[in-house]
Amino acid sequence: MTDIPRVLPADEHNTALVRNAHPSDWAAPVPDGRYNLVVIGGGTAGLVSALGAAALGGKVALIEKHLLGGDCLNFGCVPSKGVIAAAHVAHTARTGAAWGVNTGEPSIDFATAMERMRRARATISHHDSATRLKEDGVDVFLGAARFTGPDTVAVGDTTLRFARAVIATGARALVPPIPGVEEAGVRTNTDIFELTELPRRLVVVGAGPIGCELAQAFRRFGSEVAIVDLLDRILAVEEDEASELLTAAFEEEGIAVHTGAKVLRFAREGDDKLVVLETAEGEHTLRCDEVLLAIGRRPNVEGLDLDEAGIEADRTGVVVDRHLRTMNRRVYAAGDVCSRYKFTHAADAMAKIVLQNALFFGFKTVESLTIPWATYTDPEVAHVGISRKEADRRRDVRTFLEPIDRNDRSLLEGETRGYVRIHALKNGTILGATVVGRHAGELIAPLSLAMTHGLRLGAFAGTILPYPTRTEVLKRAASQWQRTRLTPFLAALLRMLLRFRR
Repeated sequence: MTDIPRVLPADEHNTALVRNAHPSDWAAPVPDGRYNLVVIGGGTAGLVSALGAAALGGKVALIEKHLLGGDCLNFGCVPSKGVIAAAHVAHTARTGAAWGVNTGEPSIDFATAMERMRRARATISHHDSATRLKEDGVDVFLGAARFTGPDTVAVGDTTLRFARAVIATGARALVPPIPGVEEAGVRTNTDIFELTELPRRLVVVGAGPIGCELAQAFRRFGSEVAIVDLLDRILAVEEDEASELLTAAFEEEGIAVHTGAKVLRFAREGDDKLVVLETAEGEHTLRCDEVLLAIGRRPNVEGLDLDEAGIEADRTGVVVDRHLRTMNRRVYAAGDVCSRYKFTHAADAMAKIVLQNALFFGFKTVESLTIPWATYTDPEVAHVGISRKEADRRRDVRTFLEPIDRNDRSLLEGETRGYVRIHALKNGTILGATVVGRHAGELIAPLSLAMTHGLRLGAFAGTILPYPTRTEVLKRAASQWQRTRLTPFLAALLRMLLRFRR
């Protein structure tokens, strides 16, 4: 067994988390014969693969060297959303005067907010625990896995034989060799949630989803926050208008946005951490108490001895084909270790493809997946399918835009910043969409459902929705498509018919 991971602070909640995710007294089973499936990695992709195969009657083993639940449970989706939820309450209290609720500047107890997050995370960790896996028929081995042949994996002194295997080791925060990065004590998502005292000043390097979410959360707690990115806008993977709206929200809340800025080096000067930037105006230094580095992810492929099994990997991760099979026909991969879609829900979907293909001679492809995503800022930004740029290049695609401020529920709740943009074929087949606004992650769900199951815009236009709800914005966009079907010829024909019926 590997050393027991430390999760700080060492309070009762993190003790419970580790007890579930990597129990110190865990007794590894003795392998008996060949496994149908050996899973390497206990994050989302690994857990779904292992539990799914066991539920279908397979003999399954799972190997995890760190914490079961992976990045999502321990350092990603779960803790970040807990922190964002607390920050949202603080922001609501601070801005209550507009609603006639005069609370003044709220007193933020950051330590309590972080404890609440840790308590919730520990509760959730039971679902991913070693005990739960064992109860559901999975043999759990805690330690570092390495391939010893095309159909064998070793963990410690134990060798497991397999008919099929899945590499699901995930990814970790990318820490580039910028001068001073170690000396300055830069944090990543792995340790930012260890904080129990609110930093007075925070610099976030990287304006992707993680950087944007946490920059806004810490600002709402009361930190002075600056966000830095080499590209010319925040959330650069999203369409320009979404970036512009979020930038406006950030600046309104007092977040300093530095785009087109290259980090030259980090340094320390007394108690201050320094981030030295190169901008169009020249060299510029930001002083802070903490630095969060959020510039990308690196797949976890080290130490697996992939060569022993004839498996290839490159800087993007394990090399797989469209069926998620590696160069070794017995071995598959799923999740962040092999995918550009580094989302929990994508890992879940990919694991289900692996189960079909590896265990039941399936030929399902990763291209068949419709994968939405959302950034949980305020406003939220969500997307699925083709981008606006892709739609603009195609002559067969029509785009329908519906502003959020035309939605009654949004107006009643004080929301005026956002929109829905849907790209569809002439017949109403939905190819992609972007939603910006509160609860955009929820609003993208019915659009993803429609794309997955072939529902067209007519299905939205013809559905009765409760009033007033935000989902009506989707129906209004669909109604725009419906009106395009009323051609000049058809309109003239209808006018003639109605005149005849007077």
